[in-house]
Amino acid sequence: MDLLDYAFMQRALIAAALVGITAPAIGTYLVQRRQAIMGDGIGHVAMTGVALGFLLNTSPIWMATLVAVIGAVGMELIRSRGKTSGDIALAMLFYGGMAGGVMIINLAPGGSTANLTSYLFGSITTVSTEDTATAVVLAVFVIAVTVGLRRQLFAVCQDEEFARVTGLPVRFLNLLMAVTAAVTVTVAMRIVGLLLVSAMMVIPVAAAQRVTRGFTATLSLAMLIGVLVSLSGTATTYYVDAPSGGAIVLLAIAVFVVMTAVSTPLARRRARAARAAEEVCTRDDVKV
Repeated sequence: MDLLDYAFMQRALIAAALVGITAPAIGTYLVQRRQAIMGDGIGHVAMTGVALGFLLNTSPIWMATLVAVIGAVGMELIRSRGKTSGDIALAMLFYGGMAGGVMIINLAPGGSTANLTSYLFGSITTVSTEDTATAVVLAVFVIAVTVGLRRQLFAVCQDEEFARVTGLPVRFLNLLMAVTAAVTVTVAMRIVGLLLVSAMMVIPVAAAQRVTRGFTATLSLAMLIGVLVSLSGTATTYYVDAPSGGAIVLLAIAVFVVMTAVSTPLARRRARAARAAEEVCTRDDVKV
């Protein structure tokens, strides 16, 4: 495989694998609590962080991480209040983040909206050694949270009130999930792009749900699918001149279609088995 002879492809594949693991990992929890669109909103806010990185001549990734975390915490606080004006506040936060990024980047020395393109859509050729090292550090944090605290996070996603009664720190765990989602967005933006990162949080999870029944199985399969499509999509863009983000997401959609086709006969067999078991129970009750 000649693509491994190039340092930029080695870095890109490492970053792609990290995206494949982290995005579905946190995405499983977001889908569970019906917040699948949250990654999209954080991506909009992170644009301001990227632009600030150029303006202040600092790392765009670390600055995007800081701004995305602040934005994600703000989203969670708005959500937890549950007011009817929350949707409007979130919309202003999302679009304000994108507009802020466009305005700030033009204030940076030599900056223009063209500088944001690789962050918006992903670009394997621009992944530097520093970007890879940063992605590794952030990915370790995401995996530690999503895997190490999976029982607690699942309990909060399933039923916040019950989790609160059992003594779990629900507010802290909700904020931790929001922060983890923000960190995941910044891990993925160099490979998938800020506009498509939400797709990697949702589609592998949706595909896994078609053939699995338990939470742990869904989490594990979603991460496996994420890694496979991320590596395959990144490798494809080496041979085809196309954005890595688009290739990865299209492959993820293809896997979802295949999983859906496979799951249909399985669902029918399960339904028939359930009906047969119910009929047996009914006959037994009649005999008694």
